Amino acid sequence: MTNKLIVFDWDGTLMDSQARIVACMQAAIADVELPELSASEISYVIGLGLREAVTTLFPEASESDYAALTDRYRYHFLVGDKTPSPLFEGVSELLEQLLSRDYFLAVATGKARRGLDRVLEECGMTTLFHATRCADESFSKPHPQMLLDIMDELGVEPESTLMVGDTEFDLQMANNCRAHSVAVTYGVHEKQRLLDCQPLACLDSIEELQHWLLQEHWLLPLPN
Repeated sequence: MTNKLIVFDWDGTLMDSQARIVACMQAAIADVELPELSASEISYVIGLGLREAVTTLFPEASESDYAALTDRYRYHFLVGDKTPSPLFEGVSELLEQLLSRDYFLAVATGKARRGLDRVLEECGMTTLFHATRCADESFSKPHPQMLLDIMDELGVEPESTLMVGDTEFDLQMANNCRAHSVAVTYGVHEKQRLLDCQPLACLDSIEELQHWLLQEHWLLPLPN
């Protein structure tokens, strides 16, 4: 049997961390005295690597501003901010069910390695994933490198790989290496932005995602 791989985005897909990310970025922006940004403006870049997110938010900022902002964001996220960021309800059960069916499971995230390792340990998930890839180890989404590296590590072809994500960056990454994708609408990007990337499905809850994945709809050849 061909190995089957499901790759999850982290923030907004498995973890309800939007409020924390926004709070940390707003605090960092205030620390370095850059112009204030709304929650919606910051949410737009969730899913990108930190460097790419900062340069998108402040394209005219100086290199020293970029360095200071990323440093203060990391401080608030790792130490200063206490905004809760729980797993979405049902995530643990979903992952356990997929493992019981012998799927390879992986994470491709805009987080840095230090941040992902920390949340995996906090959630008790350090042994659930067969591979993980972070933005400071690769090009940021939507570049396909993270997904290609995971497929290469696990020996899985694109037609047996599914990317699950809540942003257009996740879906574009999958498209860029001809893997399957499915979108979830309970995260960051609005539904139409997700649909524009032509995922196999656009699902509104972990419960719907679980039902869809366990039906194995996606294990079909991709069109030419």
